[in-house]
Amino acid sequence: MINHGLTDLLLQLRRNRPFMEQVVAWERLPSRGAVASAIPDFVDGRIAAALAQQGITELYTHQLAALTAVSDHHNVIIATATASGKSLCYNIPVLQRLLWQPRARALYLFPTKALTHDQLAETTALVNNGRLPIPIHSYDGDTPRSQRSKVRRDGGILLTNPDMLHAGILPYHTSWRDLFQNLEFIVLDEIHTYRGVFGSHVANVLRRLRRLCRFYGSDPQFICCSATIANPQEHAQRLVERPFTLIDESQNGAPRGEKQFILYNPPIIDPELGLRGSSVLAAKDAALTFLSNDIQTIVFARARQTVELLLTYLQDELRYQQGEETAVAGYRGGYLPLERREIEQGLRQGFVRGVVATNALELGIDIGQLDVAVLTGYPGSIASTWQQAGRAGRRNAQSLALLVANNSPLDQYICNHPRYLFGRSPEHALTNPDNLRIMVKHLLCAAYELPLRPDEPFAGDQPLGPLLDLLTEEGALHQTRQQYHWLGENAPANVVSLRTSGGETVLIHAIDQTPPEVIGEVDLESAPFMLHEGAIYMHQARSFLVERLDWNGRLAQVRAVDVDYYTRANVGTRIRALQPEAESSEAGVQRAYGDVTLVTQATSYRKIKRYSHETLGFGEIDLPEMTLETSGYWLIFSEVLTEQLYQQGILLRPNDYGPNWQQQRQKALRRDGHCCRTCGANGDEITLHVHHLRPFREYGYVKGENEHYLEANQLDNLVTLCPACHRRAEAGQQTRSALGGLAYVLGNLAPLYLMCDPEDIQVMAESRSPLTQAPTLVIYERIAAGVGFSQRLFELHDELLQAALELIADCQCRSGCPACVGPPGDIGPDTKAVTRRLVRMLLGGG
Repeated sequence: MINHGLTDLLLQLRRNRPFMEQVVAWERLPSRGAVASAIPDFVDGRIAAALAQQGITELYTHQLAALTAVSDHHNVIIATATASGKSLCYNIPVLQRLLWQPRARALYLFPTKALTHDQLAETTALVNNGRLPIPIHSYDGDTPRSQRSKVRRDGGILLTNPDMLHAGILPYHTSWRDLFQNLEFIVLDEIHTYRGVFGSHVANVLRRLRRLCRFYGSDPQFICCSATIANPQEHAQRLVERPFTLIDESQNGAPRGEKQFILYNPPIIDPELGLRGSSVLAAKDAALTFLSNDIQTIVFARARQTVELLLTYLQDELRYQQGEETAVAGYRGGYLPLERREIEQGLRQGFVRGVVATNALELGIDIGQLDVAVLTGYPGSIASTWQQAGRAGRRNAQSLALLVANNSPLDQYICNHPRYLFGRSPEHALTNPDNLRIMVKHLLCAAYELPLRPDEPFAGDQPLGPLLDLLTEEGALHQTRQQYHWLGENAPANVVSLRTSGGETVLIHAIDQTPPEVIGEVDLESAPFMLHEGAIYMHQARSFLVERLDWNGRLAQVRAVDVDYYTRANVGTRIRALQPEAESSEAGVQRAYGDVTLVTQATSYRKIKRYSHETLGFGEIDLPEMTLETSGYWLIFSEVLTEQLYQQGILLRPNDYGPNWQQQRQKALRRDGHCCRTCGANGDEITLHVHHLRPFREYGYVKGENEHYLEANQLDNLVTLCPACHRRAEAGQQTRSALGGLAYVLGNLAPLYLMCDPEDIQVMAESRSPLTQAPTLVIYERIAAGVGFSQRLFELHDELLQAALELIADCQCRSGCPACVGPPGDIGPDTKAVTRRLVRMLLGGG
């Protein structure tokens, strides 16, 4: 099917010279016809009739392959592209089994409540079309208590999420006896989201689920679905610990409309600094072009504030053009469930013509037939890029994906090397169910559900006896004969979170409405920089002034205002303490793992004018510090090694700013009123820093040989910054060194060895740490207390460094790229070479 409006517009863009001058790649992905066959005879006629009512009289090849594999009693993983009809791969066999065995049950698990409700509507529609006698219910935190007993009694299909299964169903399995006794199918959708720490938790929840099934006498089949990742079969088998039959993209018979993919790099606006135009404004202009021509469009942005800014800009422009309310909405975390459902329905029915969203709409929520996807910046992974691009052209019509690059080095690298995006396979999904700290938490949950035996197969062939004895010695379990019992009074699942965030939220209360009502919510970690007093909270392009934040009560009171600015908080994170649990010194480096204390605090905020993005003013934030007590692995360089690295040019020696430095520094502080020029934070001579706009090193000062310090330290080259803004200003200089290159390499390698998600860890490199007074590299876990990654990195030290050396040596790039020591722009021209020399020295090779 050809979309003539889009086709004509693409032709106009081809002829638009200024636009084409900024296009660095324009790929055409050809259309593909459907490969389908009649619905086979073994499908129950009632199901076939229900499908016919939805206009489905044939099944695609991958759907038929999945049905055949399921009927042969295989566990199946379907990993085909977006909008290929994966839900029928599980709905048809599940409904068929439940029709033939009326007491049979099925359990559907989705990673989010939004997706659960979306699939509830889709499955219910199919059942209602065929008037099939199969009850369908969702069960999550929003299910009214008055209906919960009915859900447990009714049978049929139960839809929920891993969090509710973990804390609301498994600990109370006696109330769900009918479910566990008759469970025929377990469906896991979007399993590519079950990776890293979250995926490791989910894998252990599935271990507990299968354990209860064995106790009640059932042995359910698994049907899994995934977006395109590099290892779908391996990932499913790792999650479920059973063999799987793979149905992949090579078997996909769904039609695909032609897709155009444009990579657009905004024009340079500052040739001296190489700065390009705003990706946000460029994405706005692009989306406006399509929306003005009534082409349904989705715009993706990485941050919630960017979503609201883009939405505001689009609504302003469209209202100016059309003189009426516009059919463009926002979609992100923090909107209330009913609000999100209305937006989804509006997109499906077509009266919402545009949506600006975070990656919350990456998952397979049905939002209908969109024509264009505009990506504001590289989403961070190849898999996410294709997920977002796939939200346009979800049926078989022509579609467009337009990626607007930002100024970041990674985005610019992709613009200079488009094959990095178009030629690489998506990333692997990694998980480690046998992580000891995670598994122990679920062993305790399992002991609460049923007493544990030392010989039962909870974790494959891994013997449980020694671990259960240790937990007994610690007082968590009690042994009686050949069983181990939970000793606590309450279900341990109540205090075990599957996700890395704490789960606490702050409600947003609009006090100027009658009656006052809750308009949204924000996770507690984001509240200090989104809901501080004086902040402008943006919601569906409306601006609300935060008048009061009740931190202890977790409530923000806001009032609608008409302003032409938004606010951005200045947030700094620093390491307060490193407490080693074990350490070792070799090759001039002290390596250790242990407790890490991180402190994050919002200290001030800026008022920023819309469109021009100029700073209008500053304000202070008075909120408590957010402290993360976690685990980390770190390297501290000795004085002797550091001096060697300085002499060999591998690390940059700290600057001697010359004899007039203290005098010039005081002048800069007085001129700036002892305030940070970036965020407005107040301070004193000790807490504030003075920064060289043009790096001091570039002036070539040599003590005793010249007086170049005089020019470098002129007042117009100095600016007062708070520590957080100073760290950001010098972040590029940190990564231009071998230490930054090593940090980048280890940040990419560590997840592969830990079988975790890159988001589970964070790497921090400082050429001179205020804490250790030496070059320091820290890899810390982003979850409270950690899950044992740090100890494993300590044990893998030599292996990691050897892998880093091989990765740098084997990379075909000349001076660095995102696949080794970092993208050009983030690193200096010799960073690859000096990082390689540094790793050799750390391995003792000199």
